Amino acid sequence: MSAKPSRFWKAFAIPGVIALLIAVGLFAALLGDGWWDTLAWLGMGTAAMLSIRGLLVRR
Repeated sequence: MSAKPSRFWKAFAIPGVIALLIAVGLFAALLGDGWWDTLAWLGMGTAAMLSIRGLLVRR
């Protein structure tokens, strides 16, 4: 009996990165102003752009 390679990371790598960016952005938004706001915009904006790009790309 041969073991099949796991497809877990192949399936959940990009959604995991997007979730991590959103979490960092939300955490930064709660911490304060100034650079924290910039980090929040970058984290959540990048995650939003990656998500929208994934919806628009046709294969």
